Amino acid sequence: MSPAPSASPAPGGVSLIGVPTDIGAGTLGARMGPEALRVAGIAQAIRQFGLDVKDCGNLVGPANPWTDAVNGFRHLPEVVQWNTLLHDAMYAELNAGRLPIMLGGDHCLGIGSISAVARYCRDQGKKLRVLWFDAHADFNTATLTPSGNIHGMPVACLCGHGPQALIEIGGHVPALNPKQIRQIGIRSVDEGEKRLVHDMGIEVFDMRYIDEMGMRHAMELALALVDANTHLHVSLDVDFLDPEIAPGVGTTVRGGPTYREAQLCMEMIADTGRLASLDVVELNPALDVRNKTAELAVDLIESLFGKSTLMRKSS
Repeated sequence: MSPAPSASPAPGGVSLIGVPTDIGAGTLGARMGPEALRVAGIAQAIRQFGLDVKDCGNLVGPANPWTDAVNGFRHLPEVVQWNTLLHDAMYAELNAGRLPIMLGGDHCLGIGSISAVARYCRDQGKKLRVLWFDAHADFNTATLTPSGNIHGMPVACLCGHGPQALIEIGGHVPALNPKQIRQIGIRSVDEGEKRLVHDMGIEVFDMRYIDEMGMRHAMELALALVDANTHLHVSLDVDFLDPEIAPGVGTTVRGGPTYREAQLCMEMIADTGRLASLDVVELNPALDVRNKTAELAVDLIESLFGKSTLMRKSS
């Protein structure tokens, strides 16, 4: 894929939005993710590309009550509140012409973030492509999951399968057409989830596919037909990475992408020049080793904004 002529993915600047909650997770600690990313130098890393970076601080929402599931969902009222706050913050930054980066927090926050992006794209008449980097398909429902943890449900909710209060946050149900999403790095999917993902027609590049065909080929297909009218949203769950290099997550799954495979993903996204919004989620500093997972996440974000390991002339 040839690099696009766009010199900067964020001419209007970048906005960091911290969302310090583990409300949708089964392990405490992701609430500390935003600060770990700041300590790892996320703002400085992006500024080196000559971009204006505004740290909007942290959203303030309800505490995690750490209670059992009710009717198949854990902490549903609190999850709705956090995602509504995030939707409004992301939507405001998009309308201000900025590239928002959501610093999570657990992956249930993808509901609010991507609902805002999808709403913005409908407003602007833009096509939307969501790249979902994750070890998990996150397409569980209340009837499929015994835990009720909503961080396993955001893709289902975005595609219209979930509680009314979550699926309608962006004002349109479903927020996302399954054809707009590509899942990459998947290697842990419940049986019921597999059927739903197949039935919905979501394009999935799981680790078996990546092993057989290579990450470059998977990313070429995931980015196919992205053009000048495409808003490219990246939702990066750090458990996408192999736990050998990224131990600071609550739901590790062995056999993930290597450092170089992950860098290739980010560099190929940068080559398109179409990155327009980003989630970084499921970083759990309580489980990390000397903040190495946060530092790796920042390293990958640098590549998303154009740092390349190769000496290449830009087209």
